Amino acid sequence: MTDWLASFGVELNIIPHLVALLVAYVLALPIGWDRERNERSAGLRTFPLVAIASCGFIQAAETITLGNPEATARVVEGLINGVGFIGGGAILVGKMGTRGTATAASIWATGAIGVAVGLGSYDTAIVLSIVTFATLRWMTNFKSETNEPPPSLSKD
Repeated sequence: MTDWLASFGVELNIIPHLVALLVAYVLALPIGWDRERNERSAGLRTFPLVAIASCGFIQAAETITLGNPEATARVVEGLINGVGFIGGGAILVGKMGTRGTATAASIWATGAIGVAVGLGSYDTAIVLSIVTFATLRWMTNFKSETNEPPPSLSKD
């Protein structure tokens, strides 16, 4: 089949892309697992999908951005905004305060994991995954257990 595609000038180099997408997926799983375990609005399906989509966009744009750092920066900028928009949907504001900011931030971090893998910066992606998971997992011990809104800064 690849010979037939090659006759049209199409070369398939699937294995490196598949490996990168798999790495992005695996690095996002612990984060999604933590959010799922804590019954958050986004969980085990959302986080790996954000990571592989971010990685996929970087890889898909590779042929047109190769050797052009400004073009790559524009793709990354679009991903930052797009993933931020998705994360914004996880934030709920109510009378008792704001909820979902950690989920939104972890969605954003997961997008960064996918971008890092897509750009070939696996070391950065691994560090992002570890630090994001560790922050979600262990920093909750320092979080106030009350759901009271913070005191108002305005004077009565």
